[in-house]
Amino acid sequence: VQLQASGGGLMQPGGSLRLSCAASGSIFSINAMGWYRQAPGKQRELVAAITSGGSANYADSVKGRFTIPRDNAKNTVYLQMNSLKPEDTAVYYCNARGSSWYGYQIQDFGSWGQGTLVTVSS
Repeated sequence: VQLQASGGGLMQPGGSLRLSCAASGSIFSINAMGWYRQAPGKQRELVAAITSGGSANYADSVKGRFTIPRDNAKNTVYLQMNSLKPEDTAVYYCNARGSSWYGYQIQDFGSWGQGTLVTVSS
């Protein structure tokens, strides 16, 4: 299963950006999709995640500013980022976990997207 992320870029503090991540391949089901980020010199951290049932959780640092809509029919997850701050600057990675077809069998998968850079600066 492959993940294609897009939507990063440069934004001024207080602005908004929307990231997209589409999953493709021999997908049987996706249980959860999420976004992580890694700032220079820091460990990768969870930003937000959402289950197929719509249950979402957020890092404390983004609560009230970010949302994670998901389109199950398109196997796509978004990250709507509002009120951006310089500390949101990072490479953002999408992640998906679920089950995929392997021949005639179903097996679990966990995949990462390629990362998209978000820079918040004036």
